[in-house]
Amino acid sequence: MPNTHSMSNIHLRIRRQDRPDSRPYWHEFAVQSHDEHNVLSLLMAVRADPVTISGERVEPVVWEHNCMEEVCGACAMLINGRPRPACSALVAELRQPIVLEPLPKFPVVRDLLVDRRRIDQGLTRVKAWIRIDGVWDTHAGAPRIGPDEWAANYLYSRCMSCGCCMAACPQFGENRDFLGPAPLAQVRLMNAHPTGRYDKSARLHAIMAEGGLSDCGNAQNCVRVCPKEIPLTTAIGELGRQTTLQALMDLFGAG
Repeated sequence: MPNTHSMSNIHLRIRRQDRPDSRPYWHEFAVQSHDEHNVLSLLMAVRADPVTISGERVEPVVWEHNCMEEVCGACAMLINGRPRPACSALVAELRQPIVLEPLPKFPVVRDLLVDRRRIDQGLTRVKAWIRIDGVWDTHAGAPRIGPDEWAANYLYSRCMSCGCCMAACPQFGENRDFLGPAPLAQVRLMNAHPTGRYDKSARLHAIMAEGGLSDCGNAQNCVRVCPKEIPLTTAIGELGRQTTLQALMDLFGAG
């Protein structure tokens, strides 16, 4: 069957940086692409033949990817000024030139590759995991979760730690202590788990400390850019109620 998709030259403008401490600069490329291609396919084409519009052969652009299915979050970058995964950014939906920049708020390693360890550090700080001691008797039954609660929790379980919400948050940054919306949403998820609730108090105290929930400025940028449409502001609102109750319990010695 003949290919009915039209080919066209895509104008790509990429912000580059050779080292974490070097000055950024720009390179522009013309890439032949189908309309149904995504930004990752453009970057692959540049990697195969890294020649700029001016005819200069340069080093291949450094970027990160893995799943190609908007599941791992590795390919998140700034695309035309918006933080989003490159694998789901379709060429046909983007204005040209397509401008690619590293995800802001995170240290640049090289070109479009950034160091997102602060997400992991935040998740560690809020104990974003479930402790399981031993195994459940298959007949006695593990703690049950109703369908409504399962559906609500599933929304938060889709987080892929891409960092888009952090990049869009005006309170999060290299020189700020704020945990960011992604770790906060995971506190909401883990606190709702039948066995995760055993560490609920510890998680709440973690986000009640400096750099925690009170640093959120309610800009709501996070929920606008989340590629998984996670209700981040809803989680932050629920955590506000949980931390208020925890503070009262601490005050009266019941926490």
